[in-house]
Amino acid sequence: MAGNSQTSIRTPRARVRGLGAAGHGAGHWWIQRVTAAANVPLMIAFVIVVAMMAGRPYPEAAALVANPLVAVILILAVVSVCIHMRLGMQVVIEDYLHDHVLKYAALLANTFYAVAVAAACLYAILRVGLRALG
Repeated sequence: MAGNSQTSIRTPRARVRGLGAAGHGAGHWWIQRVTAAANVPLMIAFVIVVAMMAGRPYPEAAALVANPLVAVILILAVVSVCIHMRLGMQVVIEDYLHDHVLKYAALLANTFYAVAVAAACLYAILRVGLRALG
């Protein structure tokens, strides 16, 4: 039984922290699953909101976005989808890019892209929603 500690290639610190070989641990996996689960009702609500806007003139559609419940649902959907997108692409990049410089450049670009998409969507939601109020 004493040989079991020698068969592991993980350090004692890594075993205590619970991190995997890549160093992310289970946190990355959990966030990916939580955002996936959150995306299901948020995307259903998003489709309902878009369907309610179909055929309406801009002022009526903007008034719908100005509704606090609708705005919060849209904001939560954007944040959840962008986090999920970034994490999913991160896994693909880490699995298939082996050149370290290219991998880190792609990971950086992936993060900037996700932040840019989220910022643009949040700006649009807030601008349309707040303009409709005033």
